[in-house]
Amino acid sequence: MFVPTDFLDLGSREAVDLALHRLAQKGTIRRLARGVYDFPKEHPVLGLLAPSADAVAQALASRDRTRLQPAGAYAANILGLSEQVPAKAVFLTDGPSRTVKIGPTTIQLRRTTPRNMEAAGRLSGLLMQALRELGEEHITQERREHLKRTLPADKRRELLKDLRLAPAWMHPIFRELAEENA
Repeated sequence: MFVPTDFLDLGSREAVDLALHRLAQKGTIRRLARGVYDFPKEHPVLGLLAPSADAVAQALASRDRTRLQPAGAYAANILGLSEQVPAKAVFLTDGPSRTVKIGPTTIQLRRTTPRNMEAAGRLSGLLMQALRELGEEHITQERREHLKRTLPADKRRELLKDLRLAPAWMHPIFRELAEENA
């Protein structure tokens, strides 16, 4: 994934835009959305592959100089807490809200409060969003055991640093994950 601003050290904005436009017309690169490009990857059986939602969202964030935090069912799916594969990937952001559709994938960026973005990019932020999506009553012992097995011990210990950002009902879960040896 790349955006035109990645190449401004090579020439003017107009020259970069023109070069990217020509490369897209040739088929060397693919224009996914306004100002977002990638090198198309082709699978011998499946054909042209769609880019991952994470890669597109990260490209948009780097272009707009914003932070992202996966949220909702998408966050729960990333952590393996839900087998549901969401139809759209939802990210919280400190930038503008927008929806980007790339092929069959819909990526939704939702503007949120600075408090929700304080743990963005860290395991604690992802875990908070996933647990919020599931709800307190659905955090079973089986799901806790899954997190203990799948999350690295050093990352789990860092959860205590962001304990103050989590809702009170998540504190025991964070402590259990941080102090438990897998």
